[in-house]
Amino acid sequence: ILFEKIANHIAALENLHTFRPEDLSNAVLAFAKAGTSHPGLFGKVSDRVVALGNLKSFKPRQLSNLVRAFSEAGDSDDAGLFVRVADHVVAFRDLARFEP
Repeated sequence: ILFEKIANHIAALENLHTFRPEDLSNAVLAFAKAGTSHPGLFGKVSDRVVALGNLKSFKPRQLSNLVRAFSEAGDSDDAGLFVRVADHVVAFRDLARFEP
């Protein structure tokens, strides 16, 4: 019930512009680790990440956590999120700098 109330609250927000990258990644990762799905929450987070102009504010660990959470949840249309993160990571000139 707690996870459902939290997810419903976040999903009902008009937007997630006040959420930091860490907030976004930790929220969905917590749900994925608990084995709790909430398509509304995951959809809202995915839309926010995809809509960002760039992902430079995300640390590699936060991107890794996002991808992990969405792959474990598997109940949302997250192709746009995966493409957005993949494009960002591929843009690194030296992938050795990408240390999740």
